[in-house]
Amino acid sequence: MLHTVADETADLSPDGLLSAYEAHLQTVLDTVGVDTAVAETDLDRDTIEAVVDGDVAGLTLTEAAAIAALDDDAPDAEAIVLETRDHLLMGMTTAVLDVDAISANLDVDLTGQEVQQAIEGRIDMTLAELAAIQSVIEQRLEE
Repeated sequence: MLHTVADETADLSPDGLLSAYEAHLQTVLDTVGVDTAVAETDLDRDTIEAVVDGDVAGLTLTEAAAIAALDDDAPDAEAIVLETRDHLLMGMTTAVLDVDAISANLDVDLTGQEVQQAIEGRIDMTLAELAAIQSVIEQRLEE
């Protein structure tokens, strides 16, 4: 799943996590195929093919979860989204970080309020934003 890629990569930078998300989604698509992904998700062929080509930064968490859920061993897309958000919240608690502290350390342009809204699911979070947020949390946990 998406939030567990941090456990599988040594590079906890936003770029490193984004690359790990990309690799995970590409593995799923290699297994199921583009045609199946288009048929079994609400995503269009261009979006699926962009992921195959390595363009995942602008993909939303919900879209990425739809692809990740195609893996037979994965839960459904909604569960993936909820588990990812829960993982971020638990990481924030363990690392003793609030949304303003995360925002101050992001490479992407999100305010503390927008970080909170993204984690709560009130606004769509892209994989680039997820990678940036998760990177701040994971690196703090490593300290």
